[in-house]
Amino acid sequence: MNTTDIINHDKQDYFPVFARYDIVLDHGEGPYLYDTNGKQYLDYLAGIAVNIVGHNYPPLVKAIAEQASKMIHCSNLYYTEVQAQAAAKLKALSGMDKVFFANSGAEANEGAIKLARKYATAKDPEKIQIISALHSFHGRTIATLTATGQEKYHQGFGPLPAGFDYVPYGDINALTAKVTDKTCAILLEAIQGEGGVHIPSANYLKEVKTLCEKYDVLLIIDEIQAGMGRTGTFFAYQQFGIQPDIVTLAKGLAGGVPIGAFLSTNKLAHTFKAGDHGSTFGGNPLACAAANAVLTAIETEQLMANATTVGKYLLEQLSHLKTQYPTLITDVRGKGLMVGVELTKPGRDIVNHCLQKGLIINCTANTVLRFVPPLTITKEHVDQLITVLNDVLPTHID
Repeated sequence: MNTTDIINHDKQDYFPVFARYDIVLDHGEGPYLYDTNGKQYLDYLAGIAVNIVGHNYPPLVKAIAEQASKMIHCSNLYYTEVQAQAAAKLKALSGMDKVFFANSGAEANEGAIKLARKYATAKDPEKIQIISALHSFHGRTIATLTATGQEKYHQGFGPLPAGFDYVPYGDINALTAKVTDKTCAILLEAIQGEGGVHIPSANYLKEVKTLCEKYDVLLIIDEIQAGMGRTGTFFAYQQFGIQPDIVTLAKGLAGGVPIGAFLSTNKLAHTFKAGDHGSTFGGNPLACAAANAVLTAIETEQLMANATTVGKYLLEQLSHLKTQYPTLITDVRGKGLMVGVELTKPGRDIVNHCLQKGLIINCTANTVLRFVPPLTITKEHVDQLITVLNDVLPTHID
């Protein structure tokens, strides 16, 4: 099929839940993607923070191929070496104590919510309240979209599960006013991604942790987008001097193969018994083999250090654009290779224009250009990005 045929078939056969762009991607290499017409695109979206080792990364391809030739799936009723290795690697890199593998970020957050509720209600059956932040995003299952503090994701899916409340992100006074002795957990992103790349103040997460300790509340940190070394440390929360009780991650964990995970401290290790939680596909051998390759790359190829160095350069160069185009750009913010550029107008037209110029970026929260490229990019790739933006942005100034 040619590009037009593929798009027409998709429109006829697939649920219309995605606002797709009119290109058909075919293959990738490093930080570049290619469509079915052979056009090259510099990828600053990375599958929405997923392809952290880039495209067609040889050790990842090899690990997937070798595992596929041996065994793709068996069942979690049996042990596999690759799952044991992945859990050990993740535990060592994260500093947490126990790991559960799921298939997605939503499933990871769902499991974290279940773990927190079971732990808390064992002490008090009414200790069920979970507080999250406005403009957060935690997934699209019924529980995780309820935990998501954005009304647009709730519409049409009621009745929603009880026990969820929301406060402004970064407002410790609002959070303190909402916590009671019936609060089970506080669920926060270390850096809000879908909400517009919002970074907490230096002391906010420490204040949240202190509040949790005061009221015997669990702290769940969602690192699905910010984790896996993207901000320069394995988890973004590690830059704020805290230790959560539960942490969730997904996206980059297997470089593009679907996987998610939640991790906990030993404090909660006894909470789940056999049968309390599970997954048919979670932690399957193929996904775990891919995760092992990615986790090894993070260590051996200094991807966190690269995220710090190149991320600083990216932030500097984007900040220069703010100086050049002050009527269009109001803020540039980020950590490592997770950066947002706040605009004075909706950004979709800019995203479309960049796509025409061979640059894949994304707009979230309507007015924030989001940059979450592979952690393997170089300063030269940043220069390519800035060249395109300098060509595109002036044409969108009113």
